[in-house]
Amino acid sequence: MIKEVLVVEGKMDVVAIDKAVEADCITTGGFTLSKRSLNDIAEAYKKRGIIILTDPDGAGERIRRFLSKRFPEAKHAFIPREEATAHDDVGVEQASPESIRKALEKVHTLQWNPTEIFTMTELIVNRLSGGAEASDRRAKLGAALGIGWANAKTFLKRLNHYGVTREEFEAAVAALDKGGDVE
Repeated sequence: MIKEVLVVEGKMDVVAIDKAVEADCITTGGFTLSKRSLNDIAEAYKKRGIIILTDPDGAGERIRRFLSKRFPEAKHAFIPREEATAHDDVGVEQASPESIRKALEKVHTLQWNPTEIFTMTELIVNRLSGGAEASDRRAKLGAALGIGWANAKTFLKRLNHYGVTREEFEAAVAALDKGGDVE
């Protein structure tokens, strides 16, 4: 049983979570976020903590940003887009139980006093920005580090805000460059 309450977007996400782990869930109902949902999330946040597990798409990222501002000590889990896509649909509900468990093993907490370990120059040097393969490389590296896919600017912010160490980053980039599994 996961101690924290998982915050997901919809009822079918809860069905997928139930196949993977034993956890309590609260649904946002998409970006509309009713007053009742926000109150439920606030209570869970105070009493047990929350893990935000939204869909790896634009709407999911907007919900994550909104909730992160409102609940700054929330934890975050990310399912890679490739592992949350089926039948031309993207979402937690499309992910396998194994993908959900892997995402929950790599939970991060947003640091409001971020470190400035990584720079945009490092992203460019490591072919994570500015090249044809950059988006794919960020997706693979984000999956390995548990910070999800994002555009270069957001990816850099996540590296510096989610406590990724220099050693973790360099090991993941080295595995990616060798063409092996980045896990």
